[in-house]
Amino acid sequence: MSKILAVDLGGSHMRVAVNDDGALRGRREEPTARDVGAFIEFVRGARCADLDHAVVGLPGRIDYAGGRLEYAPNLPASWLGQLTEAHLADELGLPVSLANDADLAAVGEALLGAGRSYSDVAYLTISTGIGAGVVLGGVLVHGRRSMAEVGHTVVDGAALAAGHPATVEELGSGTALERLAREAGLELNGAEVVARVRDGDAKATEVLDVVIAAAAVGAVNLAHLFTPEVLVVGGGLGLNGELILGPIRALLDRRGPSDLPRPIEVVAAELADDAGLAGAGSWRRAFRPETDRSS
Repeated sequence: MSKILAVDLGGSHMRVAVNDDGALRGRREEPTARDVGAFIEFVRGARCADLDHAVVGLPGRIDYAGGRLEYAPNLPASWLGQLTEAHLADELGLPVSLANDADLAAVGEALLGAGRSYSDVAYLTISTGIGAGVVLGGVLVHGRRSMAEVGHTVVDGAALAAGHPATVEELGSGTALERLAREAGLELNGAEVVARVRDGDAKATEVLDVVIAAAAVGAVNLAHLFTPEVLVVGGGLGLNGELILGPIRALLDRRGPSDLPRPIEVVAAELADDAGLAGAGSWRRAFRPETDRSS
């Protein structure tokens, strides 16, 4: 049994809990801090006795070999130098493992959530941004760095050439939904757009359809890259049932990997915002350093 300080830093919210052999104790959530010092104080406030180590999920590309956050478009650049395993270990007084937030949530969903009955799991989060993580045979897919960054893949070459939004994240995220809603004359946040869609609002439906079509392309690309048995969809926008899963499933049927013995399942994440906190408890089980992939 072990007690792990589980941390999930997102673009809009930060969460912390003690993962006590799978149970989350003392869970706290706040809007993401304005400075890195306040974030560290938030994490430090959850410390308790007998902690084994900390696992910190961060919204960006992780240099796993170097133990540092390398790139994070939704965080101030000034944070990068302090979000390292060495610095956080000094601040918290215990060993720290950094994880890409989508990788961490993927481990949680693959081993404890909606993917637990499958061997090969791809996780897609559709939220402020778009992230993904892949767990094959119970082991997280990674190299020196975190990977499966499908949100940053280009899906509209003409838009790219013209200098317009062109990636899956720029076109298919919650941020994209709010931008397109404003352009359509709807001064609404993402949740309000979805509520209007459920009420039958034609303009809101048109906006959501455009955004989810882009996210669905990202999902299909992820499926072709890793051919999982199941695609688990989470995130603030992703967890809206068939409004989101239906279009993804339909495009995957038409343009996903062909002639599989069993079609790739598309299911909703089960652990919601706690997927990363849950994944922290299984991180050492699923994460294999580059030098230890043969066992």
